[in-house]
Amino acid sequence: MNSTENVLHHKVSMSPLYEERRRFQRIHLQVPMFIRGKDAHGEQFLELAKTLDVSGLGAFLTCPRSLAVSEIITLTIPAPSITSSGLIPAGMPPIQARVKRQQQAGDVYLVGVEFLKPIG
Repeated sequence: MNSTENVLHHKVSMSPLYEERRRFQRIHLQVPMFIRGKDAHGEQFLELAKTLDVSGLGAFLTCPRSLAVSEIITLTIPAPSITSSGLIPAGMPPIQARVKRQQQAGDVYLVGVEFLKPIG
């Protein structure tokens, strides 16, 4: 396990010292996704990231780029290349989210986002 993975594992596996009051349960789920928006420097970008956990109202993810808190971003889950069989659904529509918090962890940023419209 490299140093970035150690930091991420530590951040994700820490148990809170307070009672959980979230309206939706978090699911620890790693899903690759594209993030599109403006970074902390105001530049447009498209980056590949992954979730660490997801709920009906938001997600906690890793991103190689620093994002601006309160910025609206678009999250897109890549569709499988073969969808014509009907067995695999076509890509999920993009999800609009607001950056609520972020912190640097090695060479990535840990980003908490809130979906503009709850999913599920």
